[in-house]
Amino acid sequence: MHESTTLRPAPRWALLTGLAILTLTLFAVPVLARNDGQSNVAGAREATARFHDLSAAQAAGYAVQVADLAGITCIESASSGAMGVHYLNPSLAPELGDPTAAATVDASTPELLVYAPGPNGQLRLVALEYLALKANWDAHNAEPPSLFGRSFDSTDAGNRFGLPAFYSLHAWIWDPNPTDLFAPFNPRVDCP
Repeated sequence: MHESTTLRPAPRWALLTGLAILTLTLFAVPVLARNDGQSNVAGAREATARFHDLSAAQAAGYAVQVADLAGITCIESASSGAMGVHYLNPSLAPELGDPTAAATVDASTPELLVYAPGPNGQLRLVALEYLALKANWDAHNAEPPSLFGRSFDSTDAGNRFGLPAFYSLHAWIWDPNPTDLFAPFNPRVDCP
């Protein structure tokens, strides 16, 4: 006896599920695996958004207003613009008080917040700064620190802040910097 076999089309849900898996594999997974720093920038923005309110930043530990050796708190360069006013969270930079402490960096917890003074004296969050003392970092790491796919800048001892040599990275995530997202100074920022 000979039986005939009838082929039925596959259910639509199976076809749609297959297409969805293929789409995720081709598009979403590479985006999630990408290490170009953009996801870290978004994470840093999310983690620091509440610090637009200076009192919230101070309550979170960003309570030390940084001054250079001349007592200047709004840091600027005659040729490159300004950084602004820095507020340090000492608990995020333990190596500043303990020469044996290991230096660490984390995109979601910058050591400093940078505020630009407005025309009315009101401070406005414009950038984040990440800081690690060079000796402390180098004692535990073979390479200089990096975040967002960018290596930190190096500043020698004998600097205007009186610090030992250090690594730093500015991230102008709250106020665009026409020079570069990671340039130390922003020509759009002025100190009074």
